Amino acid sequence: MTPILSPVWSLQLSPAPTLVPANEAFAGLVSTLIVLLLVATLTTLVTRWLRIPYVIGLVLAGLAIPKELLSPAVGLNPDVILNLFLPILIFEAAINTDISRLRSTIKPILLLAGPGVILSAAITTVLLRGGLGFVWITASAAAVILTITDTVSVIAAFRTVPVPRRLATIVEGESLFNDGVALVLVGIITTIHTQGSFTASQVVQQFFIAFVGGGLLGLGLGYLCVGLFRQLDDALSNTLLTMAVSLGTFQIGQILGVSSAIAVVIAGLVIGNLAFRNTSGTIKVTLLNFWEYAGFGVNTFIFLLVGIEVDPRVLLATIPAALFAIVAYQMGRIFSIYPLLWLLRFVDRPLPLRWQHVLIVGNVKGSLSMAMALSLPLTLPDRSPVITLVFSTVLVSLIGQGLALPWLVKQLKLSQISPLRQRVEALQLNLITAKAAQAELRDLVQVGSLPKFLYEELYAAYQARIAASETDLRNLYNQRMAQKSGQPTDPAYLDGIYRRLFLAEKGALNDAILKGLLPDDVAKPYLAELDEKLIALRDD
Repeated sequence: MTPILSPVWSLQLSPAPTLVPANEAFAGLVSTLIVLLLVATLTTLVTRWLRIPYVIGLVLAGLAIPKELLSPAVGLNPDVILNLFLPILIFEAAINTDISRLRSTIKPILLLAGPGVILSAAITTVLLRGGLGFVWITASAAAVILTITDTVSVIAAFRTVPVPRRLATIVEGESLFNDGVALVLVGIITTIHTQGSFTASQVVQQFFIAFVGGGLLGLGLGYLCVGLFRQLDDALSNTLLTMAVSLGTFQIGQILGVSSAIAVVIAGLVIGNLAFRNTSGTIKVTLLNFWEYAGFGVNTFIFLLVGIEVDPRVLLATIPAALFAIVAYQMGRIFSIYPLLWLLRFVDRPLPLRWQHVLIVGNVKGSLSMAMALSLPLTLPDRSPVITLVFSTVLVSLIGQGLALPWLVKQLKLSQISPLRQRVEALQLNLITAKAAQAELRDLVQVGSLPKFLYEELYAAYQARIAASETDLRNLYNQRMAQKSGQPTDPAYLDGIYRRLFLAEKGALNDAILKGLLPDDVAKPYLAELDEKLIALRDD
C-alpha cells in the first residue's frame, strides 16, 4: 500500500558509550547530573515567568542542551523507565487518589481505559497502515503506544486552570488504568509477532490473568503494607516500606506474568486510603512530601532526557509524519470517546460535552510511549521508523497540545466557583486543619511529649476555630434550606458531601451482602435508590 506521507526515517539515538575507566565514567555521570539539575532549576524559573507548563519547558531545554556537556552513558533507557520510573509515577498518583471519588467515577474510567483504548487503537492502526505504509503488526504496536495519555502533562495544565474535580479524577483514573491496558496489548502484539499467531481465547485469557492477577497481587501487598504500617510508627521506616512496595510489586507482577501497572495502582490505592488514613499527621505529611518529590524528580529527568535524546534535525524532518500520527490518534480518540460517553448516559451520570472536548484535546503523549517504543522487539518490521515516529510525535504533542489545553479549558469555562462555594470551602479548610491538629495533639500528649496544661490550652484554641466554622456552615445550610423558591443560590455546594455519604452507604450495603448479613432482595432496592440519588447530583 502506497503511504500518504514519506518522511525521512533516521532516528539518531545516543551512540554506544566508549570504554573509559570506571572512576572517570562516574565523575562524568555526576557532572551530567549537576548540569541537569541546574537546567531544571532555571527551567522552573523561566516557565513560571512565561506561564507555560513546566514539562514543555523541560523538553525545550533538553533540545537546547549541547550533547558534548553530558556523559555518553546518559540517555532514555527503557528498562530504567519501565522498572524504576513507571512504578514511582503510578504509585505517587495512586496514593494521592481519593478512592471514594474514584469509585464514584469508576464507570467512565473503566469505559475509557478498557474499550476506549482498544477501539481508539484499532482506528489508529488502520490510519497508520494507510497513511505511513506500516505493515499491520507494526501499525498495531505504534497505535497502542500512541493511544495512552500522559497524566503529568494534563494535570500540570489543570493546576494552572481550575477544572471540576470529577473531570480531574476521570483523567487521572483513566491514565492510571490505561497504562496497564496498553502494556498488556503491546505484550500480546509482541507474542503474535514472535509466535506468528494468537487465538481470541488466548487474548481473553491473557487479559484475565493480567488484570485479575494484577488486582489480587496489588490487594495482597497493599493490605500487607497496611499491617506493617501499624507496627512501624516511624516516618523514615514507612517511607522505605512504601518505596519497597511500589518497586517490589512491579517486579513481582512481571515475574508472575500479571499486569504490574494494575498491581501498583491497586497497592497504591489501598495504602493511600487505609494506611495513610490511620497514621499520625506528621508521618503522613512526611510520606506525601517524599512521594511528591520523587514524582517531581522522576518527571524532571524524563522530560529533560526526552529533549536530549532526539536530534533537532531529525525532529524537523519527521514533523509531517508526526502531525499525521497526531491526526490519526486523535481521530481514534474522537470516534471512541464521543460514542462511548454517549452510551454512558444509560448506566451512569452523563459527562457534559465540554468535558469530552477536554478529554480529546488533553490526549497528550509522554515518556511511557517512548519507553514502550524502545522496548519493541528488534525483529519487528520498521522498528526504527516507529521509534522515530513516536519520539517526534511525543515532542510535537507535548508542545502543541500541552500549550493548547490550558487555553481550551479557559475558553470552555469549566469551573465557575461562586462566592458562597468559596466561603464554604474556606470553612471546610478550617475544620479539616483544626481537627488534624487536634489529632496530633492527642498523639503527643499520649506519648508524653506534651505537658497536659499546654495540651488543654492548644486544644481549646483549635476547638474554638472548629466551633466558629461549624456555626457558619450551619447558618449557610439553614439559608439554603429556607429558600422555598427551588432555586438556591448555589445548589451544588453540598452535593460533594452527599455523594460521599451515598457512596459510604453503598459500600456498607455491599459489604453486608458479601458477608451474608443482608439478603439481596432486601438490599438491592435501596442500592438502586442510592444510584438514582447519585445520578441526580450535580457534577462538581
